[in-house]
Amino acid sequence: MNFLKHYNIYFFLLFVSITGCKPKEKPNTVVPETTEPSITMKESIEMSQNWATDEVFRIDQFVTRHGWDVVETGTGIRYYIYKKGTGRKAKIGDVALIEYEIRLLDAESTLCYSSEESGATEFLIGMDNVESGLHEAITYLKEGDKAFIILPHFLAHGLVGDMNKIPPLSPVLYKINLIKVTDK
Repeated sequence: MNFLKHYNIYFFLLFVSITGCKPKEKPNTVVPETTEPSITMKESIEMSQNWATDEVFRIDQFVTRHGWDVVETGTGIRYYIYKKGTGRKAKIGDVALIEYEIRLLDAESTLCYSSEESGATEFLIGMDNVESGLHEAITYLKEGDKAFIILPHFLAHGLVGDMNKIPPLSPVLYKINLIKVTDK
């Protein structure tokens, strides 16, 4: 008998939970319409393509203005070796010791950073926390090379810049002196 009493309570609770727990609808509730985004995906892609085209144009104009015979890589890095070294070629996994300047590609070639302030910098190629484009660009150089390296924004400081001296979406110019290349 006790079993049937619990059985009936179980079915009663099940019935109430199924039928009696529906949320009450508010009368005359207006559901807000979804708003369209201010720009469509197609417009966003077009804006990105236009920005990339403009960046390539600005880099090309900068190179032309300086009369450099640059090499362009598949990733968009451009480099010009103005003094050839005779030492070992840099590769991923090596340690590079460099002197550098980082400049903007504006009309004044504004200086942002220089190793004159902090001294020569050593980094592990392919591993350390420097701009991704610099890791690749260094592998095109040998010890003793002095080069100008232009990194597009996406291989330099990206969409936000460095929040200090390099504005968002800025390609940068590195003036590099590759002093020494050593094993890790």
